[in-house]
Amino acid sequence: MSEVDPFVFYLAIFVLAIFVGYYVVWSVTPALHTPLMAVTNAISSVIIVGALIAAAANAGLGGGWTAKGAGALAVALASVNIFGGFLVTQRMLAMYKKKEKK
Repeated sequence: MSEVDPFVFYLAIFVLAIFVGYYVVWSVTPALHTPLMAVTNAISSVIIVGALIAAAANAGLGGGWTAKGAGALAVALASVNIFGGFLVTQRMLAMYKKKEKK
């Protein structure tokens, strides 16, 4: 038997993760949106930790600059996701507050 190329294997997992994520997110009821955003923010903070480790990778073996660039990009994208999630959560919670009469 021939061996499967690791790139093809990882690409297949990535594509499957996209489909699963799409169906999971779009099947969430609006009542669960705020807790889901809180979990997403927590996951993004874990991604930032891994991205910082990748960005601080040793430049040995010639792949260090690729890891640093990918780590910096991951930190930037996860930061946008976290801060955007906090803004959306804050806005949704504001919808449930009683409006003050003037």
